[in-house]
Amino acid sequence: MIYNVLQFLERNAEIYTDKIALEDEQEKVTYGEYLDKAKNIGSFIAHRVNREVNQPVAVLIDRNIKSLITFMGIVYSGNFYVPIDCTMPSERIELIYKTLKPILVIDARGKEDVWNGAIGFDNILAENHLDESCLADIRANAIDTDPLYAIFTSGSTGVPKGVVVCHRSVIDLVYAFEEAFAFDHTCVFGNQAPFDFDVSVKDTYNALKVGGTIQVLPKKLFKMPKMLVSYLCDKKVNTLIWAVSALRIVADFKTMEECEVPNLKYVMFSGEVMPVKALNYWMDKIPEAKYVNLYGPTEITCNCTYYEINKRFEDDQMLPIGKAFKNSRVVLRNEQNRIIKEKNEVGEICVMGTCLAHGYWNDPDKTAAAFVTNPMVSAYPSKMYATGDMGYYNEDGDIVFASRRDFQIKHMGHRIELGEIEVVLNSLPCLTVSCCLYDREREKIVCFYQAPAECKKEIVMGLAAKLPKYMWPNVYVHYEALPMNKNGKIDRVKLNETLK
Repeated sequence: MIYNVLQFLERNAEIYTDKIALEDEQEKVTYGEYLDKAKNIGSFIAHRVNREVNQPVAVLIDRNIKSLITFMGIVYSGNFYVPIDCTMPSERIELIYKTLKPILVIDARGKEDVWNGAIGFDNILAENHLDESCLADIRANAIDTDPLYAIFTSGSTGVPKGVVVCHRSVIDLVYAFEEAFAFDHTCVFGNQAPFDFDVSVKDTYNALKVGGTIQVLPKKLFKMPKMLVSYLCDKKVNTLIWAVSALRIVADFKTMEECEVPNLKYVMFSGEVMPVKALNYWMDKIPEAKYVNLYGPTEITCNCTYYEINKRFEDDQMLPIGKAFKNSRVVLRNEQNRIIKEKNEVGEICVMGTCLAHGYWNDPDKTAAAFVTNPMVSAYPSKMYATGDMGYYNEDGDIVFASRRDFQIKHMGHRIELGEIEVVLNSLPCLTVSCCLYDREREKIVCFYQAPAECKKEIVMGLAAKLPKYMWPNVYVHYEALPMNKNGKIDRVKLNETLK
């Protein structure tokens, strides 16, 4: 019975002892070394906190394998890890610390200047604290609903929310991925996402499940797309589970005109709506790869639906997010809290199943507001997560993402989905990507767009052929590069501030 993710690591350390498990620009470790280092760190933590368990341990992360090893060490101690990016504003880090109150802080950046109050990764390993008996006692009392990690996401009030996810949810996720996509030990995952972003969870644990290898890709390469593609080739990366923005960078710069990635078997993406013209570029260059649109917020353990793309879409079409993974149930509900079954009727996407997170750390009110009572069940307690995303069933019965609930506006007497406007904008050849916001004070739809040069005239001509005039933006703002947040998504918060 699998009830703890460390069972995957222990099995692989036995089967693939000398196989490279993790590699970054500076170093690499085998599965055997991965296990030994994690146990050593786990022993140190257990003794330092007097075997206290199910408590948060903060990890100051970098794009390195030390961060991943530290995560597993914390799990060995019976506690859960919380990745912290030190490049965030200090005020945000302080808010996270205040909410979290970690029992320990480990600096896994591998730098000489260890963060004030933290314990350095290298210092821990240098002391060699391995205690197999202690670790065995901790494991003997573990259960699959123990928390595994917490990831802090943005809160509407400005206070970050810590989403707490347990072992069982992640185990469920990786079994679902293995069954749906036939992942195996030959997978080499090119890790793009930061470790405090839930997209990285899929690299970490899918590799751990099947005995694959993780190549932690240097951040600088995403500013040099040609070198990025060469790096993927050199490291024989064959599996990409990336944020949409990362795939779009390669397409925007037409990087594969000179160099392709012949090993690629899987190209998966999530986080934002994928512009179809960027997807078509990838499919034209590497037609043999399997392309998958993944959907799901952090609160349901990464992804709850998937759509395998086996046909070509037009640039102005919306990609479906598909159907639910096994052991997850995804429904749409309307404003009257009724479950929608009809096609083309828009409702809020809600999720049920093992995938649900425990909730938000130390925030019962926000947890109760998001993890709501299932309206289909009244005889016993049943929860579902209300995503705040809107969707509908298409003619094939697949769910199609429509927009965020708060992106639906009333403008000139019409109810409009801003996401629908963005799909058409993103199909236009004159621009790369766009973002639409509503200036409620002035009652104007504002289009922020990225393009080599200002092209309002071409945009308006393109919209005229595809959208009614009441859906056209009233204001157009040109950017050579739209601002992005740390997770590689368009920074709508920063853009919204420009409207004030």
